[in-house]
Amino acid sequence: MKTAVYSLLGFVFALSGACGPIVRPDGGHGLLPIGAMAPEVVGEAPDGSVTRLSAVRGHAAIVYFYPKDGTPGCTKEACAFRDAFSRYEPLHVTIFGVSRDSSETHAEFRTSHHLPFSLVADESGAIAKAYGVSSTLGMDARVTFLVGADGRVARVWPDVDPAVHANEVLAAVESLGNPR
Repeated sequence: MKTAVYSLLGFVFALSGACGPIVRPDGGHGLLPIGAMAPEVVGEAPDGSVTRLSAVRGHAAIVYFYPKDGTPGCTKEACAFRDAFSRYEPLHVTIFGVSRDSSETHAEFRTSHHLPFSLVADESGAIAKAYGVSSTLGMDARVTFLVGADGRVARVWPDVDPAVHANEVLAAVESLGNPR
């Protein structure tokens, strides 16, 4: 029995990429560092329009990665950003929630929880890889990037508590002195 458990754990460990840091397309290792240019992110807004990170330059943006639509932690995190959204709006902050779920799954998740921000279907994992976000069994780690008005990573949260995270990020946005 122990051998089977250790074999399974070894398999999961190998699939998780835990054998070493993620190698990003830019040649760097691990999560994008503060000061790095944030790679492009393209999401679908609640009204069906396309939102691009590059199009919101001049204002801060949040790019948060989460494992899966509809799971308890991911729902809690998305709803926390939703509940704080009215405090992000006056600061002109764009929020992108990124997971490997499909556009269809994102639409259902957005509708069922009344999410007022863009969700990004990163089915191939290319965006997660560009940001250096690890994945286990096809689900991204929970990591948030605050992108400054200049398009550079201003802050990274590699360990997120979904219940309070939206307020932590808001405090960091306010400390940037985001243009209004």
